[in-house]
Amino acid sequence: MELSPDTIVYWQWGLVKINATLLFTWISGAILVLGSWLVTRRLRVRAEVGKGQAFLEMVVTLIRDQIRDATREEADAYLPLVGTLFLFIVFSTFLAVIPGVRNPAGSLSTTGALALCVFVAVPAYGIASKGLGGYLKHYVSPTPFMLPFHVIGEVSRTVALAIRLFGNIMSGRLIVAILLSIVPFVFPAIMEAFGLLIGFIQAYVFAILALVYIASGTRTVRDEREERTAEEADEDRSPDSSS
Repeated sequence: MELSPDTIVYWQWGLVKINATLLFTWISGAILVLGSWLVTRRLRVRAEVGKGQAFLEMVVTLIRDQIRDATREEADAYLPLVGTLFLFIVFSTFLAVIPGVRNPAGSLSTTGALALCVFVAVPAYGIASKGLGGYLKHYVSPTPFMLPFHVIGEVSRTVALAIRLFGNIMSGRLIVAILLSIVPFVFPAIMEAFGLLIGFIQAYVFAILALVYIASGTRTVRDEREERTAEEADEDRSPDSSS
């Protein structure tokens, strides 16, 4: 049983090869795009809403609510990226239940690419919110000596995102592989279902962490000052302070 989809090669010509990671990444993305297009090509507002549209609206609403609760901001700016990351990881995990299908998130190259998207999105959202000068200013705040620490922090959290998702997906595959060699029937099926739950949780954690990193890059100094002022006002209104 191959644990990493990188080791399964379907076609190769010289240095160019198509392995399971690449193939099922394409398949997962294509199904998500095609399914979204089929559902949204005939959206209904007043007429009876179809089951596909109702399900998609429920998913989008849930993701939007989670983004709003996590950031205390409007979710529309973050929804396309964060929602896509979450849905891709979840769908890839559930698609891997089909025999012969491999979860591309079980490859470090896939998780690294997803983390790299977040790494690029953080300054992109930050510059769009603050401007180039305003965003770069936080690298030297409160002192220019903090510049290397800020850079190391952003690189390290990107690496941590990739390794965390990869490690959790691979650990689930490893447990199932071990159990298949010991108890080849019922118990591995239960663990496979447990692995789906773990995959769902990891997709949620990855999306939330990506959202937190991106949202932190868009916060301005004024927002932080307003938050501190509100906290101080709450403390002043507390019973302890009035006594």
